[in-house]
Formats: sequence, C-alpha cells, structure tokens
Amino acid sequence: MAITSNMRINSERLWDSLMEMAKIGPGVAGGNNRQTLTDEDAQGRKLFQGWCEAAGLSMGLDKMGTMFARREGTDPDALPVYVGSHLDTQPTGGKYDGVLGVLGGLEIIRQLNDMNIKTKHPIVVVNFTNEEGTRFAPAMVASGVFAGMHTLDWAYERTDAQGCKLGDELKRVGYLGDEEVGARKMHAFFELHIEQGPILENENKAIGVVTHGQGLKWLEVTLIGKESHTGSTPMPMRVNAGLGMARITELVNEIALSHSPNAVGAIGHCDVYPNSRNIIPGKVVFTIDFRHPQKSVIDDMETRLRAGAKSIADAIGLELSIEEVGGFDPVEFDENCVTAVRSAAERLGYSHRDLVSGAGHDACWINRVAPTSMVMCPCVDGLSHNEAEDITPEWAAAGTNVLFHAVVETAGIVD
Repeated sequence: MAITSNMRINSERLWDSLMEMAKIGPGVAGGNNRQTLTDEDAQGRKLFQGWCEAAGLSMGLDKMGTMFARREGTDPDALPVYVGSHLDTQPTGGKYDGVLGVLGGLEIIRQLNDMNIKTKHPIVVVNFTNEEGTRFAPAMVASGVFAGMHTLDWAYERTDAQGCKLGDELKRVGYLGDEEVGARKMHAFFELHIEQGPILENENKAIGVVTHGQGLKWLEVTLIGKESHTGSTPMPMRVNAGLGMARITELVNEIALSHSPNAVGAIGHCDVYPNSRNIIPGKVVFTIDFRHPQKSVIDDMETRLRAGAKSIADAIGLELSIEEVGGFDPVEFDENCVTAVRSAAERLGYSHRDLVSGAGHDACWINRVAPTSMVMCPCVDGLSHNEAEDITPEWAAAGTNVLFHAVVETAGIVD
C-alpha cells in the first residue's frame, strides 16, 4: 500500500491540541512561559503523556527526562522512525515554537489509528528536554547528550539563576528516567518547526524543506578602559570602553554583510560597567553571534573580527580579550530524508522552497547519529521567541501533512 495525496491529518484536532497545551503556563501577553523542568513544564508533559497513552502509545523516559512515545510496527527488528521536538518555551515564548513539532508528531499517530494503517517500522514521538536553554544554558542540552556532544554529569550540573541544578529539577518534577541517554537507535528522525524567520511568508510558500542548519560561533568580548567623569574628562584623554563596543558593533555588521545573503551577525547580550549616566564606561563585556551554513565562512568572520577588534582597541587604548563561549558546526541534513520532505510537499500540492535553518534545533544534534531532516511552516512576520508569535491553522495543517507523509513513507505502510 502506497501513501497517497488524499491521506491527511485532522487539522481541527491538531489545532485544538495546540490551544489546549497553550493553556498551561500562560504568558502575560498571550504566549507561554513554560520553561524547562518548572511546574508548568511538568503539567505540559503530563498532558502530552495522557494524550499519548490514549492513542495507545507506550512511554519511555531517559535519564535526561526526554519522553519517547512509541507506536509499534509490524517488524520487531526494524528500527523506529522518530519524530518530534520540544515542549519547553522561552520566558516570553509563543504557542508554537517546538510544540507544533511534538503535537504534529502525535497527530500522525492519531491519524494512523483513525485510518487503521500499520507501518513496518515503529514510530516514536519525542519531547526533548531543555531545547530552549533559557533556564539551563546552553540550548539543546538533552539532544546534545543523546548525540554524545555533552556528558550526562555535565548536563546535570547546569544551574539556573536561582542556583537550582538541572539534575535536581529532573527529580523534583518527576521526570528523571532510568533509560541510558543515546541508547536508542533511529532509522530516521524528522522535526517540524515554525520557520522563526520571514522568508516563507514573504515568498508566499507553504513549506520550507530544510536542507542545512547554520553553524554558529559565540564570542565573548571584554574591553577594559578607564572610568572617569563624563563632564570633566577631555575627549582626547578618554579611554572609553563603550566607544570600543560601538565600533566593534559596526564591525560585526560589516563582516556579516560581506558574506550576504546567508551570513548573519550581531551583538546580543552586553554589560556596561559601572553603568552610570555620568561615568565613562571603564569596562564592557558583550557577546557576538556569527552564523552561516559553511564552516569556512564562520572561521573567516571570526578571524576578521579578532583582527579588527584588536585594531579598534589599540586605537582607543583599551585592553582586549576574546573568548569562545559556544557554537557548533553547520549541519547538512540527510539527502534521503530531505527528499522525503520535498516529495511529500509536491505530492500534496503545497508550494515549497529549500531553506537553511537560522536557529539551532534538536535535529541539528540528532543529525550526528541518525539520518535527519526538518519541515518548516511560515510564522507571521517571522516572529518567534516572543509572545506575539503566530501561525495560521492552515500553515500548521500543511506542515503537519508534509510531516505525516515524510514519516509514514519512511516508516513504510503495510498492506
């Protein structure tokens, strides 16, 4: 039995599930605050688990708290096809970032049940722990441990702003499993996600076929000058660390633009000392985020930044130090999985285009241990990590239909 274009998910049921999950951990402006391993996250997990059990799935839980809801296949020796994302949100997050991928995976199972379709390979719906990395930095911790990028002990020691450790919070909320992290073997992994950018909406495309994930490099820059009075220190005698940051900000922008259209770069977090209105800054610490789908370009941007920042600091008389504080290499997703997504979009008649993911996702780590790809749908104005994040029911349905076809085709329908 082959998958056909009339096989589609129940879009109303999917949307109702999204809205029901959004009731847990409501934000102050219409979005969600369901940070990882909080009481709200535990409530969201419990709701998801109840839905999975109602759909006849068995639930597994590993030592990072990642949830694995399994629908059996007809071949007991066939490796499962995995599908999912994450349920945790930013402090001022939206209703769809990550959640669409998890509940879209659940909707695949529900629709297979409704149609009484069996697959050769089992299908497993995944909720990865701490994808956002807001409460416990860095992002994508559980999938990183799964892929062997981090050790379990290291992950357990991640600490939030109140001094709580990730390992302790797993125990507290009741989601510390006993399954070894990374022990599972995957036939393939698919992740549905909102784009978190404006390209699909601007080009009126329903589906993004994600071929690559951008690599990124995070650099922390410290500039040390001399604190002095803003009113009585002559301009030629100032050693202004804030001025150095301003000039490096412009340099970051120039470097990223020189590698357009795929390169991006910006200064995000910054601390200014002593941060007083009438004192020239004597110290600034700030982070630079460079991203591009080619490692050679990221390396070039870093090299130029280090050289240019030194020239700027020397000209002002500042002490300079630059430390790498995060990053990962670009990702090229599996050709067969990408083809399955593209073929699904074409079979269903959806407009589509290839995309490079500008953000990190669990799929970026899982790609290191299993064939992987991603499906993206538009979001309004490209807005994400914001309570105003929004998608339409039609976009959600289109993305999930493509996910359904890619996953089920890969899992193999049994006559």
